[in-house]
Amino acid sequence: MLRNAALAIAVLAIVGAAFGWLLTAPDPLTAAQLPAHTPDLANGERIFHAGGCASCHAAPDAEGADTLKLAGGLALETDFGTFRVPNISPDPDSGIGGWSDLDFVNAMMRGVSPEGAHYYPSFPYASYTRMAVTDVIDLKAFIDTLPAVTNSVAGHDLGFPFNIRRGLGLWKRLYLAPEPVLDLTDASDIVRRGQALVEGAGHCGECHTSRDWMGGLRRDLWLAGAPNPEGHGTIPNITPEGLNWSESEIVETFKFGFTPDFDTLGGSMAAVQENLSRLPDEDLEAIAAYLKAVPPLPNAVQRSADQ
Repeated sequence: MLRNAALAIAVLAIVGAAFGWLLTAPDPLTAAQLPAHTPDLANGERIFHAGGCASCHAAPDAEGADTLKLAGGLALETDFGTFRVPNISPDPDSGIGGWSDLDFVNAMMRGVSPEGAHYYPSFPYASYTRMAVTDVIDLKAFIDTLPAVTNSVAGHDLGFPFNIRRGLGLWKRLYLAPEPVLDLTDASDIVRRGQALVEGAGHCGECHTSRDWMGGLRRDLWLAGAPNPEGHGTIPNITPEGLNWSESEIVETFKFGFTPDFDTLGGSMAAVQENLSRLPDEDLEAIAAYLKAVPPLPNAVQRSADQ
């Protein structure tokens, strides 16, 4: 009897382990799923600035032309440990020069490395998964034109259980969804254009939206503010209840960095503004239209503290 019970437990354990292994497996796209597309370098540059790629992947304190040297190395201190931003320059050894379009699309939209491992969502692929595949391919083509930089970045410094990458498969099942955050199917074209930029390449929600205990964005608090991921202060509420600027004022602030209150954007937002200022006016106008169209919410930082 005991032997049969032990055997049954062992079988259940094996089945459970096998099921868990399948449940947490990476889910990359295949080459057949990529559209036929001739890369558009001008659009790739636009997406590069919309996503603020240089803000994280250039060397810390880089200025001018050096911001296009995507050598990585920035350390991100979080509650889960220290994440180090990788080299994504076209260097074939320490960067992504040897990657195919499929490798890049899978990294950006599925959070899967060329070796088939999960990436940590400190790389905001949970937002990038909402991008158009063609935009991602264009972005890769533009990055390929930038300087190749040799720089091997150290790995992340994470404690248990966060150092077990396989567990990210469960996280992705909860939070990795290509569907838009807001249902704006009846909105104007300019609002939906802004939605694609804000919810996708711009990944604005990654900072302006509060997270739950597993590090996933709380969609019920979309863009309503959050604790500063860098550990000091808070990120503001940019729903219409927290951001009472007009659309034209939002556009002017993005272009020049001066707010309607005669102040200047500071902190990490200064780098965001510098990137956004390189976008065409129609993109800035679309972002502003979207921000005025999202549901107004009270400041989520205080709300979360009260719950």
